Amino acid sequence: MTLAETWPWWLGGLLFLLWFAWFEWWAFAHPSRSWTLSRTVAFVGARWPFSIVLVALTVGSLLTHFYWPWAANPLGPGGG
Repeated sequence: MTLAETWPWWLGGLLFLLWFAWFEWWAFAHPSRSWTLSRTVAFVGARWPFSIVLVALTVGSLLTHFYWPWAANPLGPGGG
């Protein structure tokens, strides 16, 4: 796989960052009409505390999946 073949992921990541930046800016510019991500996480976590555990388990599982050094890894130790 070459770097040129990964363009959809780079484009999606860039679009996500732009989307996130826009909504965070909007929330800070209009605090009475919109919430920031941290305020939303605090609100959901206060009403359903287990949701924070589920997010942590998901992130931990993805990190383990991406960085666990398995023997047949074509990218070498620690790769994908």
